[in-house]
Amino acid sequence: METATEPAEHWDQTYGHGVTTRSWFQSEPVWSLCMLDRVGIGPGDSVIDVGGGSSPFAAALLARGQLDVTVLDVSIVGMQAAQQRLGAAADQVQWLLGDVRTWQPLRRYVVWHDRALFHFMISEQDREAYLQTLERATDPERAFAIFATFAPDGPSQCSGLPVTRYDAADLGAALGVGWQLIEQGRESHTTPSGRIQPFTWTVFRRRR
Repeated sequence: METATEPAEHWDQTYGHGVTTRSWFQSEPVWSLCMLDRVGIGPGDSVIDVGGGSSPFAAALLARGQLDVTVLDVSIVGMQAAQQRLGAAADQVQWLLGDVRTWQPLRRYVVWHDRALFHFMISEQDREAYLQTLERATDPERAFAIFATFAPDGPSQCSGLPVTRYDAADLGAALGVGWQLIEQGRESHTTPSGRIQPFTWTVFRRRR
């Protein structure tokens, strides 16, 4: 297992090679926003983008009028790219530097958004740590979790790291009985190099 500093070093170096050339790059978070619409939240509802890095999701949320937006990522380089793109509007987002496996949330959120982070949790220990954070960081009365992972026929590695591939049922089993699947879909993501990567998209509602 990586040490506490190795994930940050790995992803800082990865982002250092260029944001728009990374396989996960997208100019518009179309699927993220589509799944968010299925949730039916208001502008004051809190949203946290875990593993958000340089993602355009935070900018898209602000453009929609979302007032409570947080980004958590292990890479300062990735977040700085997003902040630079946002300019002065970056001050409207709370930026948190940390590893989701060890991060201690100081509040709870209505929407947990994860595009392509959970599939890097390849050991039972990592998945358990991630899910414990998910439980601590989401509102037990009203919370939704949006996940995008590589589909079963997707890549077995990303950025030099192994991943675990999921369909909707696999994700439901991983999250356990405390979460109810309410939406699912399949995306064929085109990378900057022109390759197609199948993703599984899901939305879960936290059970009371």
